[in-house]
Amino acid sequence: MARLDLPPSTGPDEQPEIMRVWGLRPELGGPVAALSAAVYQESKLPPRVREAVRMRIAQINDCPI
Repeated sequence: MARLDLPPSTGPDEQPEIMRVWGLRPELGGPVAALSAAVYQESKLPPRVREAVRMRIAQINDCPI
């Protein structure tokens, strides 16, 4: 669940929250995709270590894991 106010979903189909979030700043889609590729496809960390770090960061930020 986003921690910001999102515009309501419009149209007959309910839009997923992530689509409404990216609808606010669509120009960030490319840079975020590049960051994701760097983290998940080009990382030098083993996957288990990377996931442990991701989980710890979520825990520190009170995000559900």
